[in-house]
Amino acid sequence: MTYDPPRPVGRLLLTPEDPDAPERVRRLRDLGLGARAEPAFDAFADRLAEVAAVPYAMVNFIDEDRQFFAGLHVSARPTAGTSVFGVDRRPARDHGFCPHVVVRRKGLVLEDVAEYPRFAGNPVVDDHGIRSYLGAPLLDRSGIALGTVCVLDVQPRPWGRAGLETIKSMAAELAGRIEEREAYP
Repeated sequence: MTYDPPRPVGRLLLTPEDPDAPERVRRLRDLGLGARAEPAFDAFADRLAEVAAVPYAMVNFIDEDRQFFAGLHVSARPTAGTSVFGVDRRPARDHGFCPHVVVRRKGLVLEDVAEYPRFAGNPVVDDHGIRSYLGAPLLDRSGIALGTVCVLDVQPRPWGRAGLETIKSMAAELAGRIEEREAYP
């Protein structure tokens, strides 16, 4: 018999188990990623935001405890509440949707996050007004998901298959750039 402690009321989100985190952290360290913001990643996030026409875009690397937005685009347009994205490049691992993408190693399309009970109680949704998410994993040559590229909006968005294919293509492009960086340090 097992005992599962009760979940807190109003907080259904469970950050997924991440057995690959130690290997990912080693790989990020080897590549020199995830410790500082980089202009090239900020520029890539700017391009993501432009392509998707959204106020938020990130290049996100994830370790055991935190996320790190090495690339960040934040629109000047105001959003609901005070945005964590404009202040902190290092949110907790249980904030947002990218840890789910990394563990699954698959893209994630949330056209209206309010329709997904699993994300109820997520601070990004409740406190910052994010309503839609589109993200894809950054897979290195060995298949390790180093992090994600993602876009977010404060309005529901019908991303559809075209949106998913676009974000996956952009993730593959950036993964290729990271591979080149490793080959020519």
